[in-house]
Amino acid sequence: MAKNICKYFIALVPVGALQEEVTAIKEDLKEKFGLKYALKSPAHVTLKMPFGWNEAKEDNLINSLEIFARNHKSIKLSFQGFGKFGNRVIYIKVKQSEQLGLMQSALAEFCKRELKLVKELSDTNYHPHMTIAFKDMKVKFFEEYWNYTKGLDFNHSVKFDKFSLLKKIDNRWISIKEINLNSITN
Repeated sequence: MAKNICKYFIALVPVGALQEEVTAIKEDLKEKFGLKYALKSPAHVTLKMPFGWNEAKEDNLINSLEIFARNHKSIKLSFQGFGKFGNRVIYIKVKQSEQLGLMQSALAEFCKRELKLVKELSDTNYHPHMTIAFKDMKVKFFEEYWNYTKGLDFNHSVKFDKFSLLKKIDNRWISIKEINLNSITN
């Protein structure tokens, strides 16, 4: 039987009001500027960038991530304002969190050691954020997108009790499994 290599990534995916508000901003950018690529995934903070995995071994991947999650506590994150990477990405800022940095670093190491995934630049040069526009932005209109977005008000704090394994299905990223973090908090 041939291997069916699918694309996956691991992220903190908010539910409720935060998810709704970020989706509304993405919808607003689609309506005003035709930017729709960011709507192909739920609002999220990436922990591990997309990687290929044999779909037949998806259960092994989930089991491994559940083992990893047992050693990591729930995490509270604050989101405030907007940022950009050059003229190619606009995102919601995640306030610096030592706990998030430690979790992401441990996950990168775990993925390398246990899942035999390549440790990428994004694993060692981690800059947590929540993307609201990328890929389909036109450089000549970037300042217009940016000026509009930075004028918006955004301020939320959310506790994450789980992270998600997302899978690319029909050109969209779908959360296929939520994995509980250890619920003991500081």
